[in-house]
Amino acid sequence: MTGLLVTGVTVGDRPGRAVHVVDGRIAWLGAAADAPPAGRVVDGGGALLIPAFVDAHVHATATGLALTGLALHGADSLRAAVATVADHAAAQPTGTVLGTGWDETGWPEGRGLTRSDVDAVVGERPAYLARVDVHSATVSTALLDRVPGITGLPGFSADGRLRLDAHHAARQAAYGAVDPAQRRAAQRATLDAAAALGVGTVHEMAGPEVSSAEDLAGLLALAGEAPGPRVLGYWGELASRGGLDVVRELGLAGAGGDLFCDGAFGSHTAALSRPYTDRPESSGALRFDTAQLVDHLRACTLAGVQAGFHVIGDAAVAQVLAAVGAVADQLGRDAVRACRHRLEHLEMVDEDAIDALRRCGMVASVQPAFDALWGGAAGMYAERLGVERAAATNPFADLVDAGVPLALGSDAPVTPLDPWGGVYAAVEHATPGSALRPFDAFDAGTHGGWVAARAEHAEGPLAVGAAADLALWATGDTLSAVLATRARPTCRLLVVAGQPIGDLQ
Repeated sequence: MTGLLVTGVTVGDRPGRAVHVVDGRIAWLGAAADAPPAGRVVDGGGALLIPAFVDAHVHATATGLALTGLALHGADSLRAAVATVADHAAAQPTGTVLGTGWDETGWPEGRGLTRSDVDAVVGERPAYLARVDVHSATVSTALLDRVPGITGLPGFSADGRLRLDAHHAARQAAYGAVDPAQRRAAQRATLDAAAALGVGTVHEMAGPEVSSAEDLAGLLALAGEAPGPRVLGYWGELASRGGLDVVRELGLAGAGGDLFCDGAFGSHTAALSRPYTDRPESSGALRFDTAQLVDHLRACTLAGVQAGFHVIGDAAVAQVLAAVGAVADQLGRDAVRACRHRLEHLEMVDEDAIDALRRCGMVASVQPAFDALWGGAAGMYAERLGVERAAATNPFADLVDAGVPLALGSDAPVTPLDPWGGVYAAVEHATPGSALRPFDAFDAGTHGGWVAARAEHAEGPLAVGAAADLALWATGDTLSAVLATRARPTCRLLVVAGQPIGDLQ
């Protein structure tokens, strides 16, 4: 007798089922009464068994540091944020202060953190406190002093609120102070949290401006040491700067992810075709020349490597699609389609752009929690873009209806690891016509991640031959009932590549 048998479960909407796993893949599934013998048997007791979730956009080290350290997501005022920083600094009196998650848009003081606010509570210690979108941050004087030439970089402000290149330089300096043991502990915390939430795979979006090749290599090694969530790595650096070399050396899934073509709405750095409503002197900024993106895409396509791009504003989306079109003209559309290039976030996309995505076989990697947090007529998007443009953001239904593959992610630590929450945010979109049907949202949160990584099983995630990535939930309801009631059951057992993690009873 070989393999693992999970029996007496409801598979999707079908009760009384069983799944037999051998060598990391589904070998058989059917009625529990007909199940083959197995070396290890788990009686599900009627619980719900579904494919494990895939979080298609994660930053593991930063997420773990937030889970184990200074998270400012809950601060509802400037005063509360400063007090939280002060408490953390007192509790951990040495080393660089690293925090993330503050969002000033609802604060009664009407402004965000400044350098003087931070200096007052951290003294002469380096401190880096990322805004919730992680595309700007407030830093202490001591951290500025560690970055030669930062005052001359785009995005520098004397009040310590940094954007653009100045922010990237400060982030590199701050995270460069994280020692290997601290980094490993943070990564372990992220993988453990993902496992507890039924996430079987995470797509790690690394790059020189968000982490390091050493950080990514350490995460991949850690994930391979023991059963747990699988990590598929992406590296966001142009091929002309060595990005493809890192992909090859580390055996990564793609050359992209957070290859930042623009920034974020909250920090006024997403690249728009028309100015921001609340800052009419600015339209954000594109970070690359189109020719650079064409060269990168050509190199990736010739190598058969999936490219990916961080694009939020409509100007950034248009620039990347123009580059994709140029490469399709040069190498042929079939060559481009074979690579299944990805666009991350993709928040402002119109009908023409959706058609271009479909024709070129591209994937939309999206974060529904962004809309839940900042969408709607009174949300941050409306403040930045105006109500009309905000209502058109994140058109998930249009993408799915056009046949564009959709994968859901959290962008943790920007929003928490929360797979059920991501599904429900897609279903409860602030713009009703943009909402996904429940099963479409669930599919995007599970199977969609495999499609995004070019690793899906032809017959779906619950078919003989598919990778045995399964999640058993502590509920007797069917999947339809869970989705209808917006339930958040507890994950009782996670199986990744046939290896169980959790309560086997």
